Amino acid sequence: MMRLLKFFCWSALAVFCGLLLSLSGAYLYLSPGLPSVESLRSIQLQIPLRIYSSDNKLIAEFGEMRRSPIRFQDIPPDFINAILSAEDDNFANHYGVDPTSLMRAASQLLQSGHIQSGGSTITMQVAKNFFLSSERSFSRKINEILLALQIERELSKDEILELYVNKIYLGNRAYGIEAASQVYYGKSIRDASLAQLAMIAGLPKAPSRFNPLANPTRSKERRDWILGRMLKLGKIDQARYQSALDEPLNAAYHGSTPELEAPYIAEMARAEMVGRYGSDAYTEGFRVTTSVSSELQQAASLAVRSGLLSYDQRHGYRGPQTRLPGMSRETWLKELTKHRSIGGLEPAIVSQIEKSGILVLTRSGQEETVTWSSMKWARPFLGPDSMGARPQKPADVVQLGDLVRVQRQTDGSLNFSQIPTAQAALTSLDPQNGAIRALVGGFSFEQSNYNRAIQAKRQPGSSFKPFIYSAALDNGFTASSLVNDAPIVFQEAGMEEAWRPKNDNNTFLGPIRLREALYKSRNLVSIRVLQAIGIDYARDYVARFGFNKEDLPRNLSLALGTANLTPMEVATGWSAFANGGYKVQPYLIDRIESRDGQPLFIANPASVPQNSPQSIDDQDLPNTINADANTTTIEPAAAERIIDERTAFILTNMLQDVIKRGTGRRALAMGRSDLAGKTGTTNESKDSWFSGYNADYTTTVWSGFDQPESLGRMEFGGTVALPIWMNYMSVALKDKPAHLLPEPAGILTLRVDPITGRAASPGNANAYFELFKSEDSPPSMGELDPSQSTLGSPLPADEAAPIDLF
Repeated sequence: MMRLLKFFCWSALAVFCGLLLSLSGAYLYLSPGLPSVESLRSIQLQIPLRIYSSDNKLIAEFGEMRRSPIRFQDIPPDFINAILSAEDDNFANHYGVDPTSLMRAASQLLQSGHIQSGGSTITMQVAKNFFLSSERSFSRKINEILLALQIERELSKDEILELYVNKIYLGNRAYGIEAASQVYYGKSIRDASLAQLAMIAGLPKAPSRFNPLANPTRSKERRDWILGRMLKLGKIDQARYQSALDEPLNAAYHGSTPELEAPYIAEMARAEMVGRYGSDAYTEGFRVTTSVSSELQQAASLAVRSGLLSYDQRHGYRGPQTRLPGMSRETWLKELTKHRSIGGLEPAIVSQIEKSGILVLTRSGQEETVTWSSMKWARPFLGPDSMGARPQKPADVVQLGDLVRVQRQTDGSLNFSQIPTAQAALTSLDPQNGAIRALVGGFSFEQSNYNRAIQAKRQPGSSFKPFIYSAALDNGFTASSLVNDAPIVFQEAGMEEAWRPKNDNNTFLGPIRLREALYKSRNLVSIRVLQAIGIDYARDYVARFGFNKEDLPRNLSLALGTANLTPMEVATGWSAFANGGYKVQPYLIDRIESRDGQPLFIANPASVPQNSPQSIDDQDLPNTINADANTTTIEPAAAERIIDERTAFILTNMLQDVIKRGTGRRALAMGRSDLAGKTGTTNESKDSWFSGYNADYTTTVWSGFDQPESLGRMEFGGTVALPIWMNYMSVALKDKPAHLLPEPAGILTLRVDPITGRAASPGNANAYFELFKSEDSPPSMGELDPSQSTLGSPLPADEAAPIDLF
């Protein structure tokens, strides 16, 4: 018996020594290739790119991995108890490896012939997640064990657990427990209930199998098992256990919901970040703060959508998207899943027609009422200038099974609608530094991600004329200069037919003051002014405003706005009028921060000097800076002066008359005295524009079809673009005092005879006051006498090419 006992003891010792030698040999063989555990202290988890408004509203999140790292001290104790009860209840006592768990895994292997569980501790899972693959092999398991031992020697238990809960994948793009809590419950892990914490703690074992959205039954079983383990281990009492068991599995998908709908802004910021950082932009956790105001952006989106819907309904109903008569309710619901909401317009199918309205089936499966009063606009669309008879009842508009669009009102009711085919864009800048305060690139980003504000080059029409008039004011003209508004014909050899430009109403006013010609938008005056100052001079002058000179046609059509420009370019150019003559560059990103909140970039745009005027060469500061944690206040770079401040002041005064008595009179309804602007309508009303400003905001609105076609013969800049501009600017300027730049030095106010344009005699009762630069004087009687002028003579063929824009 004694000999038998000695045999077993020596055998056990031999086995132990053999295992020890084997492990030692494995360690000596594998350890040189093991990564440094110290790198875990500075590990960079993949965190998505997040874009915010200037007032910290989330606009968008970009990146495959949704992660929000959390510090150990912020992890709820109940979650720590839940995850340890589920994954590693001996975590506090072992040194990275739990022999009991390994023996259990080995026993399962011997019994089944294949690996069922790895016997891994949380420390071993950290080693695998950060350094190793998911391959099931003995060599990987040995590496995992060795790394776990190293990790336990160099990191504290708290550090190990923090790494674990931030790294693990928990389904639905959620990496880490904070992201999982946001995805499944729409709240921070710190605010989750005990039952919810137990559900999240059950996900690491198999995120797809125990996913509460895909497999709610299995998820609840796993949750309840973990709660039972917590009770058994003394982590919770019976009352809390029973309360958590009784809580329903209330998980639901909570995507990354933006706090501010600004998809065109989000895409612009994303593209700029990728340009700066490449693919790292999506994973390095950058926080981008834009210059966009959430209030102004919301106002801009609403203004564009309501303006387009208003235009669209003025031209009639184009019919349903499709017809599904005689189909079952289930078929209708299946069809509705194929259509998403566009610009706030929800898809719905007409399920019942009554005298007082219709019932529609929505994607929620509910039948809701649409009143007849919201359908009366729906005359049949026949073309941009014609509609059918007014409908007398709902049956005149729709049929059963029609797939239509409805718009939900603030009180929850539905209005009959349709998706507009016309588009619009709005760009609003701070004229003092070029900051983009609001931007909308179309009716709906879901409908089209084409950003018309920065990508669509269209002819601005008469909204371009202020640049020509500004050039004239700096070339000897004054606001009271007389120019002949009379027919003009250009005929050159080789031309198939003569070019006969005309005014929009085909009338002529004869000699007319420059001021009046601008607010009445007289095309023939603009042509004669451009002819007088010279096309080359005008192109050089206008290019100062930031336009590409090659985009400015070298012929007289330039006076009528035939250059192809984006709304952003037009708004940028107009900002010089609003800020007193300075060139600014539009910018979107104000600040970029690292995942740790450290500033990496702070915008320092060239800004209008606030104290003393700056010379054109006074540009000694950069437009942007790279920032670090020690960044202090930075002096802004000085913007370049491009036109005389007196020119900007006089032109602004002239553009105020556009609103007071010209084509922008509708804006008088805003009740403000500080607005200046100009409409623009191109040939056949293919483009509708309005650009306007005060000293706070420069805003440009364009509207038209992506493939140019007429908006309708009764549609102009003042009927389509101006209402959008007004709706936006009414919000932007609400409760703000009137703000235009003060009158600069060197301005004279003189009485002028309206007939002759000369200085008025003291007894002239019809005289009016006009603004002049101090070195200018009222024009003489014959300044623009056609008999002494060459304004009506033809130009060389290359400068008098026919155009189709009046």
